[in-house]
Amino acid sequence: MTSEQPAEPSELEEPEEEGHGTPVGRRLVLGMLGLGALGVAAAPPLQRGLESFLGNAADKDPTGLTGLLPNGGGFRYYSVASSVPHKGADDYRLTIDGLVDRPTTYALAELRAMPQTRLVRDVQCVTGWRVPDTPFEGVQLSRLLDAAGVRPAATAVRFTCFDGTYTESLTLRQARRDDVLVALRMQDKPVSHSHGGPVRLYVAPMYFYKSAKWLSGITLTEDVRPGYWEERGYDVDAWVGRSNGRDDEPTT
Repeated sequence: MTSEQPAEPSELEEPEEEGHGTPVGRRLVLGMLGLGALGVAAAPPLQRGLESFLGNAADKDPTGLTGLLPNGGGFRYYSVASSVPHKGADDYRLTIDGLVDRPTTYALAELRAMPQTRLVRDVQCVTGWRVPDTPFEGVQLSRLLDAAGVRPAATAVRFTCFDGTYTESLTLRQARRDDVLVALRMQDKPVSHSHGGPVRLYVAPMYFYKSAKWLSGITLTEDVRPGYWEERGYDVDAWVGRSNGRDDEPTT
């Protein structure tokens, strides 16, 4: 995209452009819309069930229509891949490489054993929805970078995901902020698969597309490489309220 005001990411069009999957039927769409409306006023147990249903449905929904629906917590489910494998303690790995002295691969148990930082901030999506006072907990990214030994030539960090499609990036200075986490917990429970678990990135002061789901790789690079949505017109520096033509209240 070359316009100054990037188009909103289209949950309906993106998977079709990539040629993934087949459309869901009209009956299923109407059923999901009804469930979404029900979830707005549902009791907590039903909301939790709805959240689980929508998360599982989104993982199998090639149209992305489930991404239009709020669950009980106010989040939308969305993936740019047609399907995402499930990973857990036995097979999850996070690799740190690139311009570092000590390339490292962490298992989930190793990340859990490290000192954890808890943040409670609003989550702001560039498409407009906002979820207030959302707890995230995990390892400060700066701690992992220090352990790997960042080389002088590195000025940026690139993030890759085990969905095989999504990427993101930060400058090294941004990545070293205290409010940037490799998150293991969200809403005071382990990050679910639907929310990008078992490990996701959390960049508190930026729009939520910077907080990459299903995090699997952290690579130190010489220059910032635009991520998935930046290649499609979104701002690389995605500060809430100061980018993407939006004036939302900051989340910090």
